[in-house]
Amino acid sequence: MRERYLSLRAWGMHFSLVLWLVMCVTAAWWQVGRAASGNALSYLYAIEWPVFAVLGVFGWWGLLHVEKPTEDEEAARRDFEERMRHEAATARAVDAVFEPEDDTLSAYNDYLAGLADPPHKGA
Repeated sequence: MRERYLSLRAWGMHFSLVLWLVMCVTAAWWQVGRAASGNALSYLYAIEWPVFAVLGVFGWWGLLHVEKPTEDEEAARRDFEERMRHEAATARAVDAVFEPEDDTLSAYNDYLAGLADPPHKGA
């Protein structure tokens, strides 16, 4: 519990949240003043900045409560990624064997490859 709220990372997030809330309140107050002086669009902005402040609080809360993955979860993720890489490689190999390249697509790819080549300077 102490590590969650009092670590260096947590203090950085607390500071960022306070700074974010001060900026949102200042911007909202400024937009309320502009709206009162006749700028109709500022009414929308006067509502928008408090919403941003609330979203900042939700983000702060979520970042503080992110759980670090366990060793078992990390191993499961690595195994899953390896299976996905193997399946993708197998699918590419099967596609290469069973799908002949279209002549139009081949000509277009050759054209693009020619565009990618740097121009040759004459000697």
